[in-house]
Amino acid sequence: MRNQAVSDASPPTPLLRQLGLRDYRETWQAMQAFTDQRGPETVDELWLVEHPPVFTLGLNGKPEHVLDAGDIPVVSVDRGGQVTYHGPGQVVLYVLLDVRRRGLGVRALVMLLEQAMIDLLAQRGISARARRDAPGVYVGDDKIGAIGLRIRRGASYHGLSLNVDMELAPFQRINPCGYPGLGVTQIRDQAPAGDNTVGLVGQQLGDHLLRLLEARE
Repeated sequence: MRNQAVSDASPPTPLLRQLGLRDYRETWQAMQAFTDQRGPETVDELWLVEHPPVFTLGLNGKPEHVLDAGDIPVVSVDRGGQVTYHGPGQVVLYVLLDVRRRGLGVRALVMLLEQAMIDLLAQRGISARARRDAPGVYVGDDKIGAIGLRIRRGASYHGLSLNVDMELAPFQRINPCGYPGLGVTQIRDQAPAGDNTVGLVGQQLGDHLLRLLEARE
């Protein structure tokens, strides 16, 4: 009966962690370890981080989409999607969720992540949208937020990145998300008068996602 009670209960609210600037490989390995070690009652976590400059290439990523990496490392990883760039001034939100316990499919989770970004941007006066043909969030035709996930043992890791106040030039060294010539933008360029510190934007983004998750319960 105890196991039945646990399975019927609503999942606890995920723990939102602000981790600051972290090495990409170390964070990736920590996500894998968290996922492999978690049990049925492990509390979900959301990790907010920034990374030093790095290109990451997903499981289906084609190396030819990295046009000129230069001195920026390229890391092949176990998420979906093609190539993207992470760097200081970008919010990265990793979603360590028991998707089986929450009854979340991959598409539903992608839509939640997109909606969290759209809601955060609307709060800042920026009109954004999602595209079914190309996951992520766009302002006009320019991409402002990217998504890449992995599901293992009924749990998710990796997550989303949202451009806040960063150097965008490295995106010109790749075909972002596998799309040649795709434009990229950021919050600073769309709403320059706002408080565009990564810590604040990350906290607001995490709060939006927590509300969306709670609304599903």
